[in-house]
Amino acid sequence: MKTLFAYLAVAAAFGQTGTTLYVAGDGNDASAGTKAKPFATLERARDEIRKHKGGAVTILVRAGTYRLARTLQLGAQDSGTGNAPVVWRAYPGEKVTLSGAAEVTGFAAWRGAVLRAESAALRGAAFRQLFYRGQRQVPARYPNYDAGNPYGGGWAYADGKAVPMYQEVPGEDKRTLVYRQGDAREWARPQDGEVVVFPRFNYWNNIVRMQAIDRGKRTIRLAGDCSYAVRPGDRYYVQGMLEELDAPGEWYLDGDAGALYFWPPDGARTGVTVEAPRLRTILELGTGTAWVTFRGFTFEESAGTAIALTNTAHCRIAAGVIRNAGDYRGNGVEVNGGTGNGVVGNDISEIGASGITIAGGNRLTLEAAGNYADNNYIHHTGVLYKQGVGISLNGVGNRATHNLIHDTPRMALIFAGNNLLIEYNHMRHNNVETEDSGVVYTMGRDWISSRGTVIRYNYLHDSLGYGFEHGKWVTPHFSWGVYLDDNAGGVDVIGNIVARAYRGLIHLHNARDNVIENNVLVNGTLQQAEFDGWTGTGSFWLGQLSTMIAGYNSVKDQPAWKGMRNMDVGPEQAVLPDGLIMSGNVFRRNIVYWSGPAAKLFSSRNLPLGRNRWEKNLYWNGGAPMKIVLGGKLGEWDYDTWRKAGEDSGSAIADPLFVDAAKDDYRLRAGSPAAALGFERIPVEKIGPYGDELRATWPIVEAAGARERK
Repeated sequence: MKTLFAYLAVAAAFGQTGTTLYVAGDGNDASAGTKAKPFATLERARDEIRKHKGGAVTILVRAGTYRLARTLQLGAQDSGTGNAPVVWRAYPGEKVTLSGAAEVTGFAAWRGAVLRAESAALRGAAFRQLFYRGQRQVPARYPNYDAGNPYGGGWAYADGKAVPMYQEVPGEDKRTLVYRQGDAREWARPQDGEVVVFPRFNYWNNIVRMQAIDRGKRTIRLAGDCSYAVRPGDRYYVQGMLEELDAPGEWYLDGDAGALYFWPPDGARTGVTVEAPRLRTILELGTGTAWVTFRGFTFEESAGTAIALTNTAHCRIAAGVIRNAGDYRGNGVEVNGGTGNGVVGNDISEIGASGITIAGGNRLTLEAAGNYADNNYIHHTGVLYKQGVGISLNGVGNRATHNLIHDTPRMALIFAGNNLLIEYNHMRHNNVETEDSGVVYTMGRDWISSRGTVIRYNYLHDSLGYGFEHGKWVTPHFSWGVYLDDNAGGVDVIGNIVARAYRGLIHLHNARDNVIENNVLVNGTLQQAEFDGWTGTGSFWLGQLSTMIAGYNSVKDQPAWKGMRNMDVGPEQAVLPDGLIMSGNVFRRNIVYWSGPAAKLFSSRNLPLGRNRWEKNLYWNGGAPMKIVLGGKLGEWDYDTWRKAGEDSGSAIADPLFVDAAKDDYRLRAGSPAAALGFERIPVEKIGPYGDELRATWPIVEAAGARERK
């Protein structure tokens, strides 16, 4: 934070004496680029910067929508320095939009409420998104989109006898979908259509083009593999056929004929204008670009990732709005490599995949990249790709801080890397469309990913989850708060508030060497925490063993790794004499509070007692009996049996005296028994975004979502 403030101070100081250029929609690229005679395009301003030798440069862009014909690309020659940065800025008080889309006009009545536009510009077009009055529209589909039930409605379901999700079926095919008789459709060109499907595990969706239909067998043959086989009961819909254009908001593109069909959702018949993306990326900062800031712009309507920073240094995307951007693989902002780059104070929404992705740093030497996402408001990501998250944090020495993230189809934040920092974020109402997920998630299938990471002082609540249970699709279902999956190790989870998750607030899945300390854990529906280990002869362990050995061997002799917790033990030494594996975890000084009479304190499988520690925790469920499920031969214990086995030394059972748990105020009142156990105050006042000159909007007005649909 200090680095950012110092940089901004320098920018402000030099901006008054450096060069200032102007761009305006009514400007002229042959002019001088002054306030009175501005340039017309950002490219012309960029080229002018290249003529300047030294000194700060500010480019002020006047109000308007700039529909770019090409991606705005900057490289090393467009850089500033620490003492003389280059700042691209929307003119103060004016809205400046950089759009990756072209307008389509000329619509005329076609059939009923459907309009048709035909032009040479549309011939050969292949765009896959359409926007009308600032909203992404729906490709013609069957079944129709259900606006009243956007996640649970509007689906067809694959036919056949149900198969348990985790049961392997020999010879399963990833390219065949069997449809029900009632879902049979007549399409003139089925090969133009796509199937959008959540296959087998319901982790995420695939979008795959259809190849052929066998109506006798009621099968759709796909042109490519899904992530998993499509099993009976899996939900799907089909999009991209003119015959299915039968609802407001739907559209269809016939690129061969150069025609676009559209049913305006507001019933408009004349003067209709839509926007179709023509650029995959709006802004690219390439290798060697340094000390460049883009501040206060709106970026929208790109086919892919809106903004990409690759191997840059001290560049920032700040105080902007990034929305209506990205396809199945398209993100809001990507920072890939480099050092000291920031995504700061932006409002990011309606993104095809993830809001922000951060990477960079050296895995072998643990040299930090110092890239970060700070003070952003991110919501409604994963519009097209349901693994799309709020923030994907990767690499070494990067951070995500003070962000507000809600309404994501899967995690709010996924991470994979080392010495990462996840701090002061507010994350809520996540996992709205998938299952087996967490608000914050990582895995360690290479043994070393995520070691050294700190998850601290975050507020996570209402992890939902959506899946099939007892014969129907339900929510909440099969999700956690903090989920350390598949051998994730060496993570510190400290000082967080985690409230309301169906499977539990914390899940360690054969995770090891983690410290879960000083957290407030409230109202897990089934249990408060889950500790599920593997065995040395199990398929999970054996299937990942070679990858874990390779990962461990790649760093074990590196000097920087010697200080990592318990790195003297590799996967080949991890299986214990009794065949169990999970060890080295510590659960201490946590407040665990729940009210559900059927909810358990802990549940577990294959948990080596004596190899993991619970100590100095405070538990309260209104004084009701506390159940602990250990599984296998150990079965279910009460808390007294657990204590007599030597667990939870120094722990207590008492009301923690929250200020107002009913209103989610988990501060502690004076006299809380947690103090005697060494519990330290959580700085709740610092959690979430904060007012700042680089905040796009303040105060933040939160968009409606899953919370409001209850």
